[in-house]
Amino acid sequence: MTSDRSGPPPGCPAHASRTPLYGPDFTADPTRVYAELRRHGSIAPVEIAPGTPAMLVIGYHTALEVLREPARFPRDPRRWQARVPADCPVLPMMGYRPNALFTDGAVHARVRGAATSALARIDLNNLRSYVEQSADMLIDRFGPAGKADLISEYARILPLMVFNLLFGCPPDLGDRLVEGMSGIFELVEPEKANELLTRTLFDLVALKRAQPGPDMTSWLMEHPADLTDEEMVHQLVTLQAGGTEPEMNLIGNGMRLLLSDDRFAHALSGGSLAIEDAIDEILWTDPPIANYATHYPLSDISLAGTHLPEGEPVVISFTGANTDPSLPFERTGNRAHLAWGAGPHTCPAQMQARLIASVAIEKLLDRLPDMRLAVPVERLTWRPGFFHRGLTALPVEFVPLPAPAPALAEHREVTPPPSWPAETPLPRASSRSRSQHWRSTLMGWWRGQ
Repeated sequence: MTSDRSGPPPGCPAHASRTPLYGPDFTADPTRVYAELRRHGSIAPVEIAPGTPAMLVIGYHTALEVLREPARFPRDPRRWQARVPADCPVLPMMGYRPNALFTDGAVHARVRGAATSALARIDLNNLRSYVEQSADMLIDRFGPAGKADLISEYARILPLMVFNLLFGCPPDLGDRLVEGMSGIFELVEPEKANELLTRTLFDLVALKRAQPGPDMTSWLMEHPADLTDEEMVHQLVTLQAGGTEPEMNLIGNGMRLLLSDDRFAHALSGGSLAIEDAIDEILWTDPPIANYATHYPLSDISLAGTHLPEGEPVVISFTGANTDPSLPFERTGNRAHLAWGAGPHTCPAQMQARLIASVAIEKLLDRLPDMRLAVPVERLTWRPGFFHRGLTALPVEFVPLPAPAPALAEHREVTPPPSWPAETPLPRASSRSRSQHWRSTLMGWWRGQ
């Protein structure tokens, strides 16, 4: 592939008018940046990495138009990918993968169908029970100390525990998956993080080929779409990316709002409605995925009075679109936000994701009703990266809980339910053999080769 970048080279005057969406200034106050970008209208020229131009959609109705018209705004990035260097830091998040996120039409329908079918087999009552068990176990661990960092000790761990169960993933593989995914989102050694993620997911696929069970990885394999190992890995990347990192941010951002905004004070006494309201507000104003859903015009096109060059990334700012000041409706009690996307690529797991976050927050407020922030809210800091919106830490204090009795602690050890399926299992498709060829090919794709 060529090493030419898409658009003018770094230092070219054409880049001077592009607002950078990286670095500490953007991380500290993205709201200010979005407000300044509105001088361009509903689409603004930005740089998403040094020397990597893109167009950022910050208008709600313009975002809907792009999301709902894949024929005009396809998701396949390979034409753009051929123009950027292999070490482009956003390539791990935006490079082509043969999964539901980066495909359209019949290919998209096939791979998405396998994912939605597997998701439909999750029993929501069992899922709620498992989240409650997991939350109780984590609270038992830090409760006697009277203080905790809700990010590192709760919000990061809980989605991992749920993911490990849903996908039949052993804890050691789960730890590696979170390490790899966090590095990609934060743009910290993203190529190294990609390689770790790739190796780990191939290990998981190999494990489930040999030992299938009542889990989503096995259900994806069973589906008549007959996914190859390569397709399995890419589909698992999408599901894992949506099931751990954003879930952690949704729980953390929701707790930050509940603990810092007087409007939600009654939630601290167990008001479930207030918790749902807080989650809705976060999904409007601080969605866990702030900017993503990238599209690549097949030719030069004009949209909302803005010229969009062929192949240049058109990135949807979920935060920018949700906070569009021209929206005519009230956001309170309204779930028309774009945090889950829209159109054919709408997140298929939003019901499960919302359940996990709401139960996680309910448990904290139920068992620690006197919880308070340990530092002023303005001193909380945010993790780097423009794709997501997540806190580095959320320190809290509360009256210490008594240490659980050994019998109670043993009772609260998390045990998976005996069966997840909510429908008759699909007939098993023929198994596809694994090969090192697929692994090396995939690693090359993720490096942009």
